[in-house]
Amino acid sequence: MEVFQAGTQYGDWKGTAAADGEHAISFEQYLESKGLTREGEFLIAVSFYSEHEFVYVRAFFYEGPQALEEVRKKLSKVKDPIPVRAVEVPLTVAEFFSKFKRFNVVLTWRGLQETIEGREYCEIEE
Repeated sequence: MEVFQAGTQYGDWKGTAAADGEHAISFEQYLESKGLTREGEFLIAVSFYSEHEFVYVRAFFYEGPQALEEVRKKLSKVKDPIPVRAVEVPLTVAEFFSKFKRFNVVLTWRGLQETIEGREYCEIEE
């Protein structure tokens, strides 16, 4: 069974990611323009991974309410795996990142997540 968490074969680096949606053409609008959305679904997650020059993108839709707060309430009551419809989206790395205004990823070396993740740091001058 899959989970909504990033992972790789060896897991040498782990981290967090954050993104701001692009307002000109959002990821949801892009999927809609390609005929990949359905009435009564909410886009709850997007995952992608790259392996050398190949990019694999998946969008996950949850059937039900269309308002974020209603989706949140409904998902909080789901005890079993969350039922989603997954859609494969053929995009290059550049095309994928163009669907976001900003994209930030922080990776820390394996075994250091609990020690440094979320902590402040200061850069020292050389």
